[in-house]
Amino acid sequence: MPTIVYAPMLDAELRAIADKLRPGGFEFRNVAPAELPEALMDADYLCGFIGPIDSDVLVAAASKRLKLVQLMSAGYDRFNVEGARLAHLPVADNGGANAIAVAEHAIMLMLSAMKHVHALDAAVRRGAWRGSVGRVFELYGSTVGIVGMGRIGREVAKRLAGWEANLVYYDPFRLSADVEQQLRVRYLELDQLLRAADAVTVHVPLNARTRNLIDAESLSLMKPSAVLINTARGGLVDEEALAASLRDGRLLGAGLDVFSQEPIPADHPLLEFSDVVLTPHSAGPTWQSFPRRFANCFANIERVQRGDKPLWVVEELADLFSA
Repeated sequence: MPTIVYAPMLDAELRAIADKLRPGGFEFRNVAPAELPEALMDADYLCGFIGPIDSDVLVAAASKRLKLVQLMSAGYDRFNVEGARLAHLPVADNGGANAIAVAEHAIMLMLSAMKHVHALDAAVRRGAWRGSVGRVFELYGSTVGIVGMGRIGREVAKRLAGWEANLVYYDPFRLSADVEQQLRVRYLELDQLLRAADAVTVHVPLNARTRNLIDAESLSLMKPSAVLINTARGGLVDEEALAASLRDGRLLGAGLDVFSQEPIPADHPLLEFSDVVLTPHSAGPTWQSFPRRFANCFANIERVQRGDKPLWVVEELADLFSA
């Protein structure tokens, strides 16, 4: 019987979702991360929120039975992708299972930053009333720049379609004219987008090409009335450069769910600013997203078990396992 190994340990409610959705004919083992090296030697599939695994472990597991690493997350920067390449082992992301959740969170941060919701809340709590913050802006008529038009970026565009905002995007792989029209988005090069946008929201994977994509030079192109939103990965934004821009009044504010070091250290420079909204890498795990995650996970496992190529293979391995 093929074996699915899942890590980390699931609480009772999430285990119930997994048990309800997992296909018949598979053994399901839930293990702690420390148990993974040993458990993988008898696993056909690895699923879950997976951190680093040594290359020699991946190679040994793939040489025995392991056929697929199916992540429950959209991000994969913590996983040993190079080790998977050595093992000729496909690694798949969650197929957009959390795209709606992250898109909603990005828009929430965008509105919070543009309208100073965090500062207004703090003002009321200390007894202040109207006139306690600076200029407040509307999304109506604003230009929203979406950096990365994958599954999450597209969900952002869909959800902003009725806000009467101008939607522009940048992606290394431009959408077709039909899809641009359907999503009501207009393509701009990245530097053009940064100059034009009143809000910039980042939705790209973290890899060697995208690390510090939003750096000091990028930030210098943005309007002083603009806000920067990052719900993707912390390493995409140069946080020291962002702090300098905010300190010098060259940005209105920011909304961040992800950081280069997590949890965020107590002396992090962004903690000093009242015009920055911070959340603890919590955009993706909504309650509704977990059935979608497990459904995608098990569907891809069944696909591979049938002998088909896996879906959603991460781009660094796509040349080996294109569907």
